[in-house]
Amino acid sequence: MNARRVLTIAVLGITALLVNVAALAQISPPPQEKQILDLTNRDRAAQGLTPLAWDSSLAEAARKHVQIMVQYGQLSHQYPGEPALVVRAGQAGAHFSAVAENVAEGPTPAAIEQEWMHSTPHRTNILDPQMNHLGVAIAARDGQLYAVEDFSSAVASLSPSEVEQRVGGLLRERGIEPSGPTAEARKDCAMESGSAGPSHPLSIMRWESSNINALPPQLIQQLGNGKLKTAAVGACSSTSRPNQGFTTYRVAVLLY
Repeated sequence: MNARRVLTIAVLGITALLVNVAALAQISPPPQEKQILDLTNRDRAAQGLTPLAWDSSLAEAARKHVQIMVQYGQLSHQYPGEPALVVRAGQAGAHFSAVAENVAEGPTPAAIEQEWMHSTPHRTNILDPQMNHLGVAIAARDGQLYAVEDFSSAVASLSPSEVEQRVGGLLRERGIEPSGPTAEARKDCAMESGSAGPSHPLSIMRWESSNINALPPQLIQQLGNGKLKTAAVGACSSTSRPNQGFTTYRVAVLLY
């Protein structure tokens, strides 16, 4: 068995902008995992990139994977019967719009980080400006360390009412009062087309995104005609990427 081996997985994600993830504060990592975190952030800082925040949910996903990796004694991103990265990260409680993973075997955390930085795909994950959170897990076998680091573009986990409040605030900034029937908008949100209620909106806009800090360009264009004065906002469960850990919000805006 080679003393040093590394394996990488490309970023998996959806087209979305990031939202504020300050609420996703996490506990501190164990010493060896913290060493990887610190070395990773040192390498990012050298390129002028912001540091990655420790994410205990990603670390839990990494811990489960590294335990299997040690059992097999070989590197892989998915073993027989094991969920894919996006699923196991979501099952661990992570919320994200994109994820990536590096795995490696080496004698020390510092050696492993050097291996990753001297491998183009691993370096790409470490220096990806889209990523903002990291979880790391390390386990030993036969005098070697097996390491997993899971990256994510973290997304805040919001309730439907919180999503509605944020979108309503964006509408107010454009002179549209979100005072319409929320219950009706929520029903329309769950529909692919048509309208569920009696209020007869002039237009209905539905979309899914990880970013609820900006309105879709198509909606902004409609608001620019000056004829619309009020709206109803409803949020519902996302229909894209079911059970795969990606966090997206589905919203319907009824315009009057």
